Amino acid sequence: MTMDKIIISDLMLRCIIGINPDERINKQDVLINLTLYTDFSKSIESEDIEDTVNYKKLKLDIMTLVEGSSFLLVEKLASTISDCCLGYKGVKAVLVKVEKPTALRFARSVGVEIFRKG
Repeated sequence: MTMDKIIISDLMLRCIIGINPDERINKQDVLINLTLYTDFSKSIESEDIEDTVNYKKLKLDIMTLVEGSSFLLVEKLASTISDCCLGYKGVKAVLVKVEKPTALRFARSVGVEIFRKG
C-alpha cells in the first residue's frame, strides 16, 4: 500500500479551549500540525485536483471547525480534527498534533498528538 504524505505545518488558530473559568471565556491560540496519509498515484498521472486531497479546502474546514469550537480538552479537539480529515476522500490515516503555546509557565508549549486510521 502506498502511503504518501501531505503535511500542513504550524496552522495557528484561536478557540475556546480549556477547563479553567478564564479559558471558557477568552479565546486562546492553538497550534495545529497535520500529516495526512494518502496515495498520490492517480494524481501524479492526471495532475487533477479531484484525484488528490484538496488541502486548501481541508484547511478552511479545519479553521471553521476549530474557531467555532469550545472543547474542554485538547484531546477532544485533536480527535475532532482527525475525524474531519478522515472524512476527506483519499485520506487513509492522519497524524494530528495540537498545542496550546501559553498553557504552561516556563514551557514554550504543551499539546497532544494522535494518529488515526480511516
